[in-house]
Amino acid sequence: MCATLIGGMDRLKQDYLRTAKKAGVDLKIFTGQENTIAAQLGKSERIIIFTNKISHRAKNEAMHVAKTRNIPVHMLHSCGVSTLRRCLYGSM
Repeated sequence: MCATLIGGMDRLKQDYLRTAKKAGVDLKIFTGQENTIAAQLGKSERIIIFTNKISHRAKNEAMHVAKTRNIPVHMLHSCGVSTLRRCLYGSM
């Protein structure tokens, strides 16, 4: 499974990747600072958005892409590794 994480903290990037790998998920991470997220989403099967660490513009762009491609979106306020873990294991 391929998922995209938008938001989060740069310093936790390796922890996010490690957690996703343990769950059997190939994870792409965008911190929300990128200009064009839509072009880089590729063939994600799920989008996870950490809403407390992302701009409104990036969130809106991700939501628009998810809606047009019929990709499920998980919006979470916290950006911790345990939040990602619960999302990955809870929605499989």
